[in-house]
Amino acid sequence: MAKQGLIARITKFLKEVRSELRKVNWPNRKELTAYTAVVLVTVLLVTTFIGVIDFIFSSIVSVIIIR
Repeated sequence: MAKQGLIARITKFLKEVRSELRKVNWPNRKELTAYTAVVLVTVLLVTTFIGVIDFIFSSIVSVIIIR
């Protein structure tokens, strides 16, 4: 009896998931390409910024330690 209850709950869950996925507004190819480009450019900018800040702080620490 417990297994039937479990199977029924899993089936109900999967039906609800399918129902919710039908409500999702999926992006088209043009939107997906634009969103991907925005993410890649943002990651590149943030990575460059963190790299520059790291280089600056490393240089400052090296000067302090050498003295």
